Amino acid sequence: MQFSILGSSSSGNSGLLITENCKVLVDAGFSCKRICGMLEERGVQPEEIDAIFITHEHSDHTAGISTFAKKFNPVVFANIMTAKAVQPKLKHRPDWKIFNTGSTFEFRDLTVESFSVPHDAHDPVGFKFKSGRGDDLFSPIRSLAWLTDLGFAPVGIAERIRDVDTLIVESNYCPQLLERDEKRPWSIKQRISGRHGHLSNRAACDLLESIDSPSWSQVFLAHLSRDCNSADAIQNVFSGLRQRSSYRIDTIEAGEGSALRLV
Repeated sequence: MQFSILGSSSSGNSGLLITENCKVLVDAGFSCKRICGMLEERGVQPEEIDAIFITHEHSDHTAGISTFAKKFNPVVFANIMTAKAVQPKLKHRPDWKIFNTGSTFEFRDLTVESFSVPHDAHDPVGFKFKSGRGDDLFSPIRSLAWLTDLGFAPVGIAERIRDVDTLIVESNYCPQLLERDEKRPWSIKQRISGRHGHLSNRAACDLLESIDSPSWSQVFLAHLSRDCNSADAIQNVFSGLRQRSSYRIDTIEAGEGSALRLV
């Protein structure tokens, strides 16, 4: 299993996951043209994408679905509330595959587990992906969790993400930078920092530290706010955990992505 964060910030999010038998996107929050360019930079042709998994309906996760689905015809997985929220905004009707939040289902050689997260959307979810036969050295079982867009980590989230090899987790904002930001009105600041908004750096760090003996080999801090976060703010919060942890912690700068990596 390989993965890449194509891009991640408050203005656009998408990830690529590659297994032996499929290539899928997690969210499609950029224009179709930009997603195609990001894929080609990683040696993947857009027509090779078999499916898109949608976490929720906000445009920074769905902006490219209509055109991409029309041109390349991947199946699009979403729960019913998310699909109903997205479809009226689309000029094209994708090949929707509806799942129930909390369910585990199969797609090709992927086992996909969905779980509810607290965010100001209709029915937002996180995903856990697992693939591999586990019967020889050439097809080990590998797993990845995708956890962004949540205002807090409810009881139960820790168990969902404890046993994966790779974790992508939101570390959206620094409270001090958010407070000083002059672009956002007070109501938006309250939304971001509320219990159905986004995880602050400290909340993300506390979540990681709360989990005893995780299986992670690598953690990626993603969905950073371009205006209300910074590399220095991240380092101030995570420096101690980075020194103590047995796993690697990388930061995806706002608007940036990652190269293809093994899970």
